[in-house]
Amino acid sequence: MGMTMTEKILAYHAGKEVVEPGELISCKVDAVLANDITGPVAISEFKKIGVDAVFDRDRVYLVPDHFTPNKDIKSAEQAKILRDFAKEQNLTYYFEVGKMGIEHVLLPEEGLVLPGEVIIGADSHTCTYGGLGAFATGVGSTDLAAAMALGETWFKVPESIKFYLYGEKLLPYVSAKDIILYIIGQIGVDGALYKAMEFAGSALKLISVEGRLTMANMAIEAGAKNGIFPVDELTLEYVKGRAKREFKVFASDPDARYEAVYEINVEEIEPQVALPHLPENAVPVKEVSGKDIDQVVIGSCTNGRIEDLRVAAAILKGKKVKDYVRCIIIPGSQSVYRQALKEGLIDIFIEAGAAVSTPTCGPCLGGHMGILAKGERAVATTNRNFVGRMGHVESEVYLAGPAVAAASAIAGKIVHPEEVL
Repeated sequence: MGMTMTEKILAYHAGKEVVEPGELISCKVDAVLANDITGPVAISEFKKIGVDAVFDRDRVYLVPDHFTPNKDIKSAEQAKILRDFAKEQNLTYYFEVGKMGIEHVLLPEEGLVLPGEVIIGADSHTCTYGGLGAFATGVGSTDLAAAMALGETWFKVPESIKFYLYGEKLLPYVSAKDIILYIIGQIGVDGALYKAMEFAGSALKLISVEGRLTMANMAIEAGAKNGIFPVDELTLEYVKGRAKREFKVFASDPDARYEAVYEINVEEIEPQVALPHLPENAVPVKEVSGKDIDQVVIGSCTNGRIEDLRVAAAILKGKKVKDYVRCIIIPGSQSVYRQALKEGLIDIFIEAGAAVSTPTCGPCLGGHMGILAKGERAVATTNRNFVGRMGHVESEVYLAGPAVAAASAIAGKIVHPEEVL
């Protein structure tokens, strides 16, 4: 019996010929990462271990992105812990404000996460890197501390679910975000609990690498251990010239075992909106059209890439954000920001009446830069809409792709993009 991509990657890093779902293994890791919320806890635990140095100063990444630029004294102290540890350990990849981006946008851009690798991060959306064909997953800060010292960690090998996507074209305004919201809507927030979500099929040619990163990013919202895409020419073209080290490509065997296989015709997927307070509450936007909103957020590790900003700008160009609606646009990295400047996208956003921020996770986690008051409602291209996620427990977050978000900012209510164009 053959193995899936996930099983092959784990077997290789465990030094084994074969692994099976449910098996407990110890794996070498290619990279570990933390941010300004999870990093300080990991650093504190690391210091209790009694080792002097991390396993490899080129493989430990620290990205202060959640509460940065620092919103208050406590967040400044959190960031300082990262900065001091990076100096102490002489880490190669510490990204200071001005150089940093949202970690899951930044690290693929920098060529620091690559196909076939095992990557762990003290952040649940570390699964993003499966878009490049890596096994990537979030861990707790104490597990991260041990990995920083040892360069390895343990896993239970997950079972795999295959999502076979087929179709020759997408409906207008449909993006990768709509596809993953639709899938989560079909299987639920626990539909892939501790499973590997493997995406395959002829429709992958319609999904850019940036779109694949978006979809893998939200695998955790279905409860998955990881999301993963096959490595194809699009992947290799993306990592070409970026990769900071050699990498190995793995592919699922034709006779690999899957717990389940879902076949999805992407041509039937309409622009989606996930209603409060779970990502599984995904419906076509037309089913909720007309609901008034107070704020729009376009950005995050899910939709803060240049592709997303281009979509938003195409809709906002020549239009105005509705009176009394706040539209906040957050490029996911300085590279994205600069490219948006070169293409004139920032001018379009400002002319439309949107606020453009330096890269930060900010409002996604209810941190800063766009907190909701009691009774307020937002459309966001973020990944979670739990109770109180973006502010007051009596506020609401509706998840959508950049097209629906931008159109809703213009209308002042949730709408299909065709209603404003």
